[in-house]
Amino acid sequence: MITTQKLSPIDDETLEEIGFTWHTDSDGSKYVSDELVEVTQEEAEAYYEAANTLYDMYVEAAEYVISNDLFFDLGIPFNLIESIKKSWENDVHWHIYSRFDLAGGIDGQDIKLIEFNADTPTALFETALLQWAILKSNDMDEERQFNNVYEAVTNNFKRLVTLFDDTDKFEEFYDGWKILFSSVEGNDEEEATTKLLQQMATDAGFVTKFEFLQNVRFDEDGIYDSDDINYEYWFKLYPWEDIAVDEPELATTLTNIIQNQKAIILNPAYTLLFQSKGMMAILCELFPDSPYLLKTSFEPLQGLKQVEKPVFGREGANTKIIEANGSISIQTDGPYANHKKIYQEYVEFPEDVHGKKYQAGVFFAYEACGLSFRKGGDILDNMSKFVGHVIL
Repeated sequence: MITTQKLSPIDDETLEEIGFTWHTDSDGSKYVSDELVEVTQEEAEAYYEAANTLYDMYVEAAEYVISNDLFFDLGIPFNLIESIKKSWENDVHWHIYSRFDLAGGIDGQDIKLIEFNADTPTALFETALLQWAILKSNDMDEERQFNNVYEAVTNNFKRLVTLFDDTDKFEEFYDGWKILFSSVEGNDEEEATTKLLQQMATDAGFVTKFEFLQNVRFDEDGIYDSDDINYEYWFKLYPWEDIAVDEPELATTLTNIIQNQKAIILNPAYTLLFQSKGMMAILCELFPDSPYLLKTSFEPLQGLKQVEKPVFGREGANTKIIEANGSISIQTDGPYANHKKIYQEYVEFPEDVHGKKYQAGVFFAYEACGLSFRKGGDILDNMSKFVGHVIL
């Protein structure tokens, strides 16, 4: 059972002052819950261990996919395969941040992987800043969280230069390299998240600039802002799979840029392997005894209650819950109906006294670094609520 603490929410005006403008959902309800999930120190440590172990498993599985040319199995667009291979080969293509979605972990329930948001994970702003601000505004000790996301991501930017060396050596190795940050114009959440990441990189010591995606120029010699300044790094809050399908010419250009070492793109192209939910079927083949994995396959699971998901779906769209007898009990619409599907064993999310279900999100930046929750129904869609936590 999920236990929560009631608190006084931060008012909308204050939220907007700190850049959080997406505080109210389309139905008029508040996106941020006025409660905190109570977590024990032992539960927080278990989430930390689970995310670290799962990331290592994903790295091993990615090597297996590349070595055995299993890109089609994961639904990877053909025009990004070379970019994936090239970015995987060289450590300078550093994975900046990601988020594991997990069931269980509370009140003795086993932690189970639901999916891995490796490329463009949401809730970074909420997890890194907002839940800390909620504790502070309620006169609670802000240290009572599993949450060092800001510091961890900042240090991961330093690792673009130091790699596996001590991040304290950043100034010794740094040679003035610049990072251009981009999101699509018109999306407040993505813009605020991208600018938060920009601030982290600035704090790390990089020269940075923000430019809306449509104003960035690409050619065989690199990536340029609207003032025609060339950048060594480009961070885009724009999914790799969308680039492949919606911007095929850009996908080709970026492949050439990566191949010719004209710029490094963040998150790297290989994170598309992690992003594909098909990877969970590969994980089950490689790690059949892992306590963190639900049985997952590219074909329907016989005799099991299961969830059908598109390999590149978002926000619970085009998802079905299928009963053991084959009947569909719940399904959602969306734009991913034609995507390749995977079938994952069903697991119950922890519930509160009102029957609301909770999914844990654990951010990863070199190591697990922050916990938060989403609250909703059996399928967590874009109307689910963000819930912070407090360690007892």
